Amino acid sequence: MRDSTTIGNGRPLGVSAGRGGHRLRRVAMAFTLAIGLLAAALPAAANANSKPMSYVAMGDSYTAGPGITPVVPTAPPACGRSEVNYPHLVAAALNLSLTDVSCSGAKTEDFTVSQLAGQPPQFDALSPSTEIVTIGMGGNDNNLFGTLLEKCTALDFGKPNEGAPCREAEEGFVTETIAKTKGPQEEALREVHKLAPKAKVYLVAYPEITPINGYCPTAIPWTTEDLRWFHFQVQARGNANLALEALKNNVIYTETFIQSFGHNACEEIGKRWIEPLFGSKTFPVHPNAFGQEHDAQDVGLTMLLTGVR
Repeated sequence: MRDSTTIGNGRPLGVSAGRGGHRLRRVAMAFTLAIGLLAAALPAAANANSKPMSYVAMGDSYTAGPGITPVVPTAPPACGRSEVNYPHLVAAALNLSLTDVSCSGAKTEDFTVSQLAGQPPQFDALSPSTEIVTIGMGGNDNNLFGTLLEKCTALDFGKPNEGAPCREAEEGFVTETIAKTKGPQEEALREVHKLAPKAKVYLVAYPEITPINGYCPTAIPWTTEDLRWFHFQVQARGNANLALEALKNNVIYTETFIQSFGHNACEEIGKRWIEPLFGSKTFPVHPNAFGQEHDAQDVGLTMLLTGVR
């Protein structure tokens, strides 16, 4: 059964009146004010009271927002789908009718097959009437992020801050994975156009996880060189490939990586948008509420600039 959350006029349906509901309204209101500054400067394309556009959000945990409360009560618990993830915030701010099918652990292949009980293929949410689609994909393909988190930590933890043990061991794995996943990812983008031929499609980048220069052994216990390698050769390279795939397949690439510099998992509480591996306040090595809010700003502004309003 598909989870569908409809949001119109900035009000999410099905949100409790408790602390989670109040928090969602505060966050949505703040985002609405920020994005409204740009919206006010753009020509109005439609009456504010017109029927909300149909918006489908697809993706993995960086879209779903695990560990950020309140959670969508009808979603499979393993998906960790938050009611204040960026799709919900964008939908509230832009008066969109949202169907959020994002799910933690999702791979590109889970767009076409059922990932787990109660989570149908994400493509099932698309139809000829869909008008907007956002996609976050790639980090779990061939278990890329998970493998590196496990192996880099095993290689670097408790060792001197010298060299790049993980880069030396896993660079071939990264190169092979990026090469082998390009085809399936591009095919997925082409399939979205077939299933939702009228939709504007947005491919959303991953935000910064590790710093260009830094060392934070109590947060992510990797050497400075391995943190830098992950930043450039995994994240920057992976996002560049997503941008190229978007360009080749008539999809709008949505940048979140550059804007998030300096807010990675090595930063202190209040400044970081990604939680650390150790000492996380929500879900390790994933966007926190601040990260989802800033992704929402990037995605919402991109939508406005490309005619969604």
